[in-house]
Amino acid sequence: MASKTVSLTVEIPEELLDSLQGFLETHTAWDQDRVFCAAMSLFLIQNGMNQQQVSRLYLDSLFGCAV
Repeated sequence: MASKTVSLTVEIPEELLDSLQGFLETHTAWDQDRVFCAAMSLFLIQNGMNQQQVSRLYLDSLFGCAV
């Protein structure tokens, strides 16, 4: 079953944006959506969100599988 997606608008410090852009320039297999999915799902896992779907999304984004 494919996950539904939603669009987010977020404000982040300029330093994070600069670092993200630098990372994406040197890691062409990654894109902004994949980075945010990996980061958000890892944050939730580390803070006690023990749902299988969240873990699957993290692993899918980390290893570049389709979500």
